[in-house]
Amino acid sequence: MYRMITIDVDDTLLTDQMTVSEETKHALAMAINEGVTITLATGRMFASARQIASQVKLNVPLITYQGSLVKNLLDERILYERAVPGNISSFLFDYAKKHGFHLQAYYNDQLVGVKENEKLRKYSAVSKVPFFIQSEAEILSHPLTKLLFFEEPDVLNTMAQDLIKEIGDEVYITKSKPYFLEILHKEGTKGHAVAFLADYFGCSLDEVIAIGDSWNDREMIETAGLGVAMENAVPALKEIADYVTKSNNENGVKHVIDKFILRIPNK
Repeated sequence: MYRMITIDVDDTLLTDQMTVSEETKHALAMAINEGVTITLATGRMFASARQIASQVKLNVPLITYQGSLVKNLLDERILYERAVPGNISSFLFDYAKKHGFHLQAYYNDQLVGVKENEKLRKYSAVSKVPFFIQSEAEILSHPLTKLLFFEEPDVLNTMAQDLIKEIGDEVYITKSKPYFLEILHKEGTKGHAVAFLADYFGCSLDEVIAIGDSWNDREMIETAGLGVAMENAVPALKEIADYVTKSNNENGVKHVIDKFILRIPNK
């Protein structure tokens, strides 16, 4: 029944130790052997996502930047791409300066900022990608794939409401982590990218499983024929999911593959 699975990375495919368990790797391989297309759907950069995909031996287009960039793993051919409107990018840099917020940007699959600080270094270390310091003018001269605010959760919650009022009709605003608020093109969602890839592979959406845990997974959970939330998912995602699997530390992805693809009774 299911021919394609899209899997979020952090807190879904990866354990809290930032690894993919051997049991899950085996289940992924079994599903691929059954002819199922498996891909990742992440807010991460392509450069970061490809490191995870290589671990689990995937050789398909990857959904990155929340859905703003779908790119082949091997030949790196871009299949789908959306950029934040230039006027919005300028507005956000002004907004960050006015309020003293940390804002980082992405273009050509590079992480860039106007000033080196602890937040930029921390994000770079966790994602295992380098960062580059450039002037605001240089950054804004490029089409930006994504902009990200890195602040305390309560600050971001207030900021999100403010930005939704200001620019919510023009862009997609989401949280990938409690500390990350991301702004992308209106069609830069995981839902849009999942629909694109399903059509690309000749699948109906009813034949797609989407698995995630966070706010930014909502669109693909709603788009897929079977939307799955992790046990460790935010409550709002569990409420709209068709099925809730085990946590990321309990091989939740393997549980889904065993149940819905391999039809193996779960213990």
